[in-house]
Amino acid sequence: MKSIAVFCGSSAGNDPHIIEQAYALGQHLAKNNMTLVYGAAKIGIMGKVAKGSLDAQGRAIGVIPEFLRTKEIVNIHLTELIITQNMHDRKVIIYEKSDGFIVIPGGFGTMDEFFEITTWGQLGLHGKPIGILNTNGYYDHLVLQAKLMVSKGFLKQENLDAVIVDDSIEQLLKKMKNYVPLSTPKWLNKSGL
Repeated sequence: MKSIAVFCGSSAGNDPHIIEQAYALGQHLAKNNMTLVYGAAKIGIMGKVAKGSLDAQGRAIGVIPEFLRTKEIVNIHLTELIITQNMHDRKVIIYEKSDGFIVIPGGFGTMDEFFEITTWGQLGLHGKPIGILNTNGYYDHLVLQAKLMVSKGFLKQENLDAVIVDDSIEQLLKKMKNYVPLSTPKWLNKSGL
């Protein structure tokens, strides 16, 4: 994997360990020659991941729609900044520029990105690894909800198993490097997204 998209919040939250872990993730990506691809903000957890990467002389590509440039305060120190017309274009470009995806703490926007990219994988539109960095148990309830979805017959176990969860940056990335994608559904037209 040469590039990793990180989905996370534009707010910092109130857990110092989450903030530290976000910065450490950016540093780890840079030290392992992986480009960070993210939402381009200078603020919140997004800003911490980017700062970690840039402080370690890494590459950071930011992708943001025009209407969010001032709200999320764009990081002007990025290796590359891509401005899109809308949120959907932002997601497609992040997808195209990434070899894998890591979800760290965030709110509804982070969940939107996670669920969309996970659904694309479930449908066979991509075979890229998706990881959740479960800092301080932040995603414990999400994992429990997914297990409930399996038990009630709304989610296949293989689709849940395709999402890699760990609380260690090193272990998560190791598992992602060894990820074997789900088989492509027979009905899928390979025309793309």
